[in-house]
Amino acid sequence: MPDRIEKLCIEKGLRMTEQRRVIARVLSSSTDHPDAEVLHRRASAEDPRISLATVYRTVRLFEDAAIIERHDFRDGRSRYEEAGDDHHDHLIDLKSGEVIEFVNEEIEALQVAIARKLGFKLMDHRLELYGVPLEDAKD
Repeated sequence: MPDRIEKLCIEKGLRMTEQRRVIARVLSSSTDHPDAEVLHRRASAEDPRISLATVYRTVRLFEDAAIIERHDFRDGRSRYEEAGDDHHDHLIDLKSGEVIEFVNEEIEALQVAIARKLGFKLMDHRLELYGVPLEDAKD
């Protein structure tokens, strides 16, 4: 049975090779925001013939089709997650690199209000917060 990302690829008319199917499965099952090298490691565990170049080409294809989103969390690596209807923002732990997803209705409302005050209708946004755990913070 196809996973979510593979179904989206088929719906959008993308040709699905076996290697693309493996990469789609790996992305669908990821609970983190893997970069291409992590995706390659996970995918090649399933199919050792998958090259890093294939992973890069595939994530570019999926990104161009709006199936996945690419993020740059200031660590020099593009990281990926499934594109979805459920909007969320990110808090990045600068110490561990962990990415925490969150939703805050007050922030959402404030962003709409700011755009409106400046004469705009907010169509999209991304919010990334960067921090360290309070016990590690030296004010």
